[in-house]
Amino acid sequence: MSQPPITLTRVPLAPEISLHLVTDPVGLFDLTGGEFRSDEPPPFWAFVWAGGQALARYLLDHPDVVAGRRVLDLATGGGVVAIAAALAGAAEVAATDVDPAAVAAAHRNAAANDVRLASAAGIPDVVVAGDVFYSPTVAEQMSARLRAARRESGTVLVGDPGRGYFPQRLFEQVAEYVVPVPPALEETETLTTGVWRMR
Repeated sequence: MSQPPITLTRVPLAPEISLHLVTDPVGLFDLTGGEFRSDEPPPFWAFVWAGGQALARYLLDHPDVVAGRRVLDLATGGGVVAIAAALAGAAEVAATDVDPAAVAAAHRNAAANDVRLASAAGIPDVVVAGDVFYSPTVAEQMSARLRAARRESGTVLVGDPGRGYFPQRLFEQVAEYVVPVPPALEETETLTTGVWRMR
C-alpha cells in the first residue's frame, strides 16, 4: 500500500507547532498494509498522538519547567514534545527513538519550526515522553527507563491519555487537557489526557 501524502500541519492542541503529518483519515496500521512487522516499526511519527500534544501544550504554557535546561525526549515520534521544549527555551533538546525514521522526522519537523535538536546529550535535567505506555512490554521497558532517569535527572514528565498500561502509581498528575485526535486513529474525536510528573 502506498503511503498517503504527508503535509506540514498545525498541531491541534499546540498550533504554535507544525509537523509533517499524514492528514488522510487512516489508522496507523493502514500505513503498513494492515500488518505488524517486528523488524520495521509502524510509522508512529506520521501522527501527532494525544500524550505528545498534551505534554507539548504543558511545556509551552509552563516554560519554566525546561527553560535553560537540558531536555531528553524519549520515544520522540515526530518530535512535538522536543520542539515544544526548544520553543520554551530549553538550553539543549535531544530526541531519541528506536525507529531511525522517527528521529529523522523529528529533526525535519524541528527545522520546519526554526529550532534545532541535538543528536545526543549528556545527562539531561528533564526527561519527557509522550504516549509511551501502549503495550505491556513497552510499558515495562519505559517504566524502568523513566525510573532510572528520575534517579539521575530529577524531573520526568509524561503525557498519557489513559492507555491501559500506564503505571499511574508512579506519577502525580500536574495538568489535564481535552485533546483533539483523528477518529481513524483513536475511534473518537477527543481524548482527555493527563500530564504526569514521576514521583
